[in-house]
Amino acid sequence: MTNGSSSVAGAIQTARAALARRDWSGAAAILAQAGPDLPVEGLLDQALALRMLGRFVDALDRIEAALALDPRHLVALLSKGALLERLNRNKAAALVYRNALACAPPDDVLPPALRSQLAHARQVQQNFSERLADHLRFSVADAKSRWAGESFERFDESLRIFAGLQRPYPQEPLLLHYPRLPAIPFYDRAQFPWLETLEAATPVIQEELNAVLAHKPQDFAPYIAFPPGVPVDQWAELNHSPRWTSFFLWRDGVRQDEACALCPRTAALMDRLPLMRQPGFAPTVIFSQLEPHTRIPPHSGSANHRLLCHLPLILPGPARFRVGAETRSWEMGKAWVFDDTIEHEAWNDADAPRTILIIDLWNPLISEAEKDLISLMMSASNAFRAEP
Repeated sequence: MTNGSSSVAGAIQTARAALARRDWSGAAAILAQAGPDLPVEGLLDQALALRMLGRFVDALDRIEAALALDPRHLVALLSKGALLERLNRNKAAALVYRNALACAPPDDVLPPALRSQLAHARQVQQNFSERLADHLRFSVADAKSRWAGESFERFDESLRIFAGLQRPYPQEPLLLHYPRLPAIPFYDRAQFPWLETLEAATPVIQEELNAVLAHKPQDFAPYIAFPPGVPVDQWAELNHSPRWTSFFLWRDGVRQDEACALCPRTAALMDRLPLMRQPGFAPTVIFSQLEPHTRIPPHSGSANHRLLCHLPLILPGPARFRVGAETRSWEMGKAWVFDDTIEHEAWNDADAPRTILIIDLWNPLISEAEKDLISLMMSASNAFRAEP
């Protein structure tokens, strides 16, 4: 250690002793005499002393110097935000707090004092975002009125994201990410005119489902069934659990003949619908049953060239489903199509099991030629992986 750095370290130690005695003037004087080359911690001590003396502008200058050395220093960012608040620069403070929150580690690894400061930062950021969103909504209200009859669902979501009230939900496929496909949580029904045929068959499908539940309930197996040694992550509670079970009519493109024999009219209907046909991958057609007061945690599906269709069959009470930022409640006889590579989750809030039909569909933006090539590519991948 050089004499210069040794003297600076000594000055910081002496100043901290003064801070401990609440001798703000003494600490400020010691650090001012230490020279211009204080390290980050020394600059933060200097800023604290100046702040306690009411010299907020000077304290902010010292914080800026610290951030010039370490732009992601959490304590410096929180201190800067607090000083900006004291100077009534609340919008600027909110932007600084946003940066602090972005680089903060999880709360459970932080000391209580920092957790408290981060909680305050979140509240300031939330207040700023709500005020900004209100201002933006007011600013576009007249323009919206000029476009009466138009749908603004996508714009309204963009406004919430832009204001910081909502995070974006991108596609996060686990297996295949097919590029240039839009991240649409729930697709427009008009793209799937055959949904009315499916919905009209609800009583027939219900009848066959109820027969399976009456005579073959053991054929409903846990939907989540990871083998030993595989990380279960968010699935720990549902792994090998009877709380979420399924009965397969088709599985990874393979018709389950015994199951289809139990549900012949449902199987015949599936043969007539434009399901996704991809050897070794799709369709999968299942009855999915969720026990009372059970939640399926947030997760994403395997490939965005595929969409899923849900048709509710047994709804004993409230049941919700979220895709991205949009949460819907199931309605009997009403199907929807969604992109399962966008984070989604489900709740059965009722006192009895909830059961739906799930089927695989091609994304309507995939051409016939692309369907052929994707199928060949993924079959080749399976063959390659199977080789020693």
